[in-house]
Amino acid sequence: MRQDCTHITVILDRTGSMASIRDDTIGGFNTFLKSQKHEPGTATLTLVQFDSQDPYEVIHRFKPIGEVPELTRETYVPRAATPLLDALGRGIIDIEKGIEELTDSDRPSKVVVVVVTDGRENASREFGRDQIEKMVNDKTEKDAWQFVFLSADLAAIEDAQSVGIHANATLLFEKTGQGTAGAWAALSEQTCDYRSVRKNTIGFKKDDRKHPCGPERQKTRP
Repeated sequence: MRQDCTHITVILDRTGSMASIRDDTIGGFNTFLKSQKHEPGTATLTLVQFDSQDPYEVIHRFKPIGEVPELTRETYVPRAATPLLDALGRGIIDIEKGIEELTDSDRPSKVVVVVVTDGRENASREFGRDQIEKMVNDKTEKDAWQFVFLSADLAAIEDAQSVGIHANATLLFEKTGQGTAGAWAALSEQTCDYRSVRKNTIGFKKDDRKHPCGPERQKTRP
């Protein structure tokens, strides 16, 4: 196992409702990508886009981070509905297979799985919630995979936590240019800290949670 190597998978919502933040999502991903390219150490990246027309479209698979091109309006075109569970289930299986295909000396010591969406599950046919919860818990507990969930929908955040994604690794963002950029920036900072071993897990800080409907802010309301 290669101790200085991290594999990052980004499972990106490409459904129709993402159209209003299409350019912001492209810019956020590209900023995240740039920062990861500059981080010391080795990393590979898998980028998957999902919608009901194609629940799991692999754009890049285990590609060296330095060779991953930026996202563009030609490569990110929102459409259709949200098979979120199918995308996550297939993603976990695909990452396992990809790691098994590597020699032991090339296998990453860290795995980060990032889901970015603006809404709730509404179109999965292959995986159910209980299946995903078991898969997420298994990889988290046995292999220390880091699952991260960014969403513009509070209900989707609650759904993510219900399938085993830790609450401190979920981040609710406002569906605006500023909100989207802030979420990707927070993700980038946390991922860099994890890769560099400045942190042992990925977890968002209080300052990252600025959404007016965020769980922390709701708790402080009278």
